[in-house]
Amino acid sequence: MTALAQEILNSFDSLPSAEQVEIALEILRRLVNLDFLPLTDDDLALNAEELFLALDQQEADHEQS
Repeated sequence: MTALAQEILNSFDSLPSAEQVEIALEILRRLVNLDFLPLTDDDLALNAEELFLALDQQEADHEQS
């Protein structure tokens, strides 16, 4: 990820939730018009693994608090 992309994400993270939602919706509207290559089974498996690991961590953090 480029420094500019990271800076954009950091700025996004510092916004209030309502503004984050507005920006996310606008990004999704723009993504609809982009052509993406189909995901491979490996891509899907890696994304699922990352998601489940993140959910496990959230659950562990919640149990500790």
